[in-house]
Amino acid sequence: MSNTILKAAQSQGYHDPHLTARHVREVKPSALGCEDCLRTGARWVHLRICLECGHVGCCDESPNRHATRHFHDARHPIVRSFEPGEEWGWCFEDGEFFESLGAPANTYGRHFG
Repeated sequence: MSNTILKAAQSQGYHDPHLTARHVREVKPSALGCEDCLRTGARWVHLRICLECGHVGCCDESPNRHATRHFHDARHPIVRSFEPGEEWGWCFEDGEFFESLGAPANTYGRHFG
């Protein structure tokens, strides 16, 4: 395992088949808010970041559910919270929850919205 997220997953004992270098990368966020909501002027509740490409999308409690939509469109299975202070992740493909994937993805301490 070559990156810090995969190392954290391994140290936690997670064995999801999508926790691989193909799907989990050290990504930069596409935006400091839901990329799609910012473009359309919509609102969101919470944010998720795709660990394959860095797309920031809104959660399923948000009206547009852009993180899930991104999974269905791009087939990128692993996301993690992009909320300040949160470390958890999720595999859309397997419905697997990861309590911690290392340090929080949002190191900015804030986001728009």
